Amino acid sequence: MTTPRYTALVQTLPATVPFVGPETQERARGAAFTARLGANESVFGPSPRAVAAMAQAAAEAWMYGDPEVWELRQALAAHHGVTAGNVVVGEGIDGLLGYLVRLLIAPGDAVVTSDGAYPTFNYHVAGFGGALHKVPYAGDREDPEALIDRARAVDARLIYFANPDNPMGSWHDAATVQAMIDALPEGCVLALDEAYADTAPDGAIPALDVTHPRVIRFRTFSKAYGLAGLRVGYALAAPEFVTSFNKIRNHFGLGRIAQAGAMAALADQDHLRATVARIAEARARIGQIATENGLTPLPSATNFVTIDCGRDGTFARAVLASLVRQGIFVRMPFTPPQDRCIRVSAGTPADLDAFAAALPRALEEAVTAS
Repeated sequence: MTTPRYTALVQTLPATVPFVGPETQERARGAAFTARLGANESVFGPSPRAVAAMAQAAAEAWMYGDPEVWELRQALAAHHGVTAGNVVVGEGIDGLLGYLVRLLIAPGDAVVTSDGAYPTFNYHVAGFGGALHKVPYAGDREDPEALIDRARAVDARLIYFANPDNPMGSWHDAATVQAMIDALPEGCVLALDEAYADTAPDGAIPALDVTHPRVIRFRTFSKAYGLAGLRVGYALAAPEFVTSFNKIRNHFGLGRIAQAGAMAALADQDHLRATVARIAEARARIGQIATENGLTPLPSATNFVTIDCGRDGTFARAVLASLVRQGIFVRMPFTPPQDRCIRVSAGTPADLDAFAAALPRALEEAVTAS
């Protein structure tokens, strides 16, 4: 019996995913995690108004969601001071990145990113046959000038740049990001991932300009809004760019419950501000725990703290493995030299108490194994 006739491209791809989920790890462990501190979710939860809106929408789940996502796009446009024609909504930033790559990248087209940056973007590029070109981080931050230089050198159609950055938590000021936009080579699109804009300090996010034809800025309800389980992301761009997404996007990708939850969450800015304050408190506590154990917490503009374990990637992986064995779910950067670190998401006081109790043993076991 013959097998399906997979495309030549698919036959070259590895059967892997960018991240191994905590649920997969729990099944392998045979036990749930005590503290879920690895996925940069908001353990502080969504707005109660969002929960109520989703509960009400659940009774209407027999209907498809509005394929134009009209009400949410109108609300987002009002929130950002743009028009609904500047807004495209999709299944999280991950889904929108996939659509973006499909829009722009044919097999062999050059795409530029940082070595160690968000791997799901690379996953999409590989899936459409793009040629990835990577530049190293500079001082634990993405290097805008190097990204622009490489894009010019390889005639890239697309650059991925995150500000603030995942996995390091670092950031550039608005002037630096704007200079990158101004230097963008002709014919090249900048995908500016601003998933952590809500937790960024003042001066980190450049003023919103939706007139540039080749800049698209991504935001999400998965982080500070506490709705990671809904998968609602959106992008802001010039109207012609947004219109192009309608040629390929999944028009029924966002259900009624997700649209209702995001609408209500956006309307409750008081809850967002309270959550951002709790994230800041958690970051300070994570930093204190790291320092008390002789480690170095890196400055963070996100809802996590990246902790320098002071040695190499082998040592950091041993620390992470011990934490996981003890029921503490954390992650780490994948690429040297950033892989000398572990990454810990903001958690509740109980979560961070559990992390504080487990970290000394993890360090001791890593020292013994080295």
